[in-house]
Amino acid sequence: MSIHFIGDTAVLTGRSLRHISRSLDTIVTTAVMPIGFLLLFVFVFGSAIDTGSASGSYVDYLLPGILLITIATGISYTAYRLFQDLQGGIFERFSSMPIARSSVLWAHVLTSLVANLISVAVVVLVALLIGFRSGAGVLAWLAVVGILLLFTLALTWIAVIAGLSAKSVDGASSFSYPLIFLPFISSAFVPTAGMPGPVRVFAENQPVTSIVNAIRSLLAQQPVGADIWVALAWCVGILVVAYVFAMIAYRKRIA
Repeated sequence: MSIHFIGDTAVLTGRSLRHISRSLDTIVTTAVMPIGFLLLFVFVFGSAIDTGSASGSYVDYLLPGILLITIATGISYTAYRLFQDLQGGIFERFSSMPIARSSVLWAHVLTSLVANLISVAVVVLVALLIGFRSGAGVLAWLAVVGILLLFTLALTWIAVIAGLSAKSVDGASSFSYPLIFLPFISSAFVPTAGMPGPVRVFAENQPVTSIVNAIRSLLAQQPVGADIWVALAWCVGILVVAYVFAMIAYRKRIA
């Protein structure tokens, strides 16, 4: 990785972050739906849901899944901003300048990481206000942040593919709907043990369940077990595949 690439990426990331700072409503909007789910499940459905936990409130059980929904919601804006840049001719303009080609994509990716971290912080703050508590230490919280960053990075490169391949604004952002729905068929809201056979098999073997379980165990100061390694394997695997296909789509788009 050259100094040239790092400098170009830093400049273009600054540009994207300035755009975000002028439209903070996008970050607020990103957090609104997850906060709505959080309040709905805690105050409406929470009393009727048995998580099988002897201690801890439902908001403690629920929060990891809500954080993943927050990230899945936020990356749709990455695809939207990327599509808007393509339609506005910014990519052609940058291609005519002596800058590292991939820095344009990395600027959008890094902006996504910053914007999603802010949205996640807002959701955690709301969770604290309605009763979320964790005795996790600094290392456990750092591990949680690391998992969330890796998950965000993996999904953001999927968003890059959508932004480069979409034919319309709606197409650029709507790809995230299945990703938002995925936590509902996992251990995010209820234990998988009570699910019907085929649904349970899917829920227990999809990436969200292992990621949610790992984060939940870290925050509850419980043994993480194999969940954290499965979660990391899923995140890294998705990241590598998405990155490769994103770069292929990018080369075709600027060719």
